[in-house]
Amino acid sequence: MKKKNKKVNAAILIIGNEILSGRTEDKNIAFIAKWLNSSCGISVYEVRVIPDSEKVIIKNVLELSKKYNYVFTTGGIGPTHDDITAKSISKAFNVKYEFHKDAYKILENYYGKSKFNDGRKKMAMMPGGSRLVLNPSSAAPGFIKKNVISLPGVPSILNSMIENCKKYLVKGSIIYSKTLNLFTVESNISKQLGLIQKKYLKFVDIGSYPFFRLGKIGVSIVTRSTSKEKLKKVNKDLIKLTKNKKIQILKI
Repeated sequence: MKKKNKKVNAAILIIGNEILSGRTEDKNIAFIAKWLNSSCGISVYEVRVIPDSEKVIIKNVLELSKKYNYVFTTGGIGPTHDDITAKSISKAFNVKYEFHKDAYKILENYYGKSKFNDGRKKMAMMPGGSRLVLNPSSAAPGFIKKNVISLPGVPSILNSMIENCKKYLVKGSIIYSKTLNLFTVESNISKQLGLIQKKYLKFVDIGSYPFFRLGKIGVSIVTRSTSKEKLKKVNKDLIKLTKNKKIQILKI
């Protein structure tokens, strides 16, 4: 991983008609976001889900790559006719769509020359000058072009590859979080939460999320910060709030 930089952000671009149609449930957004935050200190600021359309892919890749430090794409780098991510990114950055020599060798060795058909060869086609993200599960590499990192859509394969992205990333400050689960309703604490958030606005983000558990309505208060010290101070204020309001804390 490259030299640390305090604030680093990313976007996730999910590509696939099967996601938009509801046929396939996406599992990659949460995994990538958690990994970036916990392992790299990179915050995901935006997620988009788009179809397998060349024009749409080009438009979104260009927009997001200009807006964020990194863009992670998933899907559309397989062997079939509708796998057009690599070709679309080539056009977005105005580079040749061509065989990557090292990717070609990896796939040829994996399948053997007799079984290395045109579909499998297609998985070695990438934007010119791409760097590889190695794949320990099924050999077909992902790739990085400029600040766009393209990974497969199959969650188990993507999960196995994610650590191989790390060497290309500038690390940001790790964001720490703490969750306080309360048996109360949001309206009962909204005013006080607003005051606490205002007090620590520059240092801590506070989110409240309702839940229903053990037959009771509750609220999860999630605090996030790059400073462990500030996080402790905020949570002391939150504990004080629960005591003043006589709110029960649920331990999970």
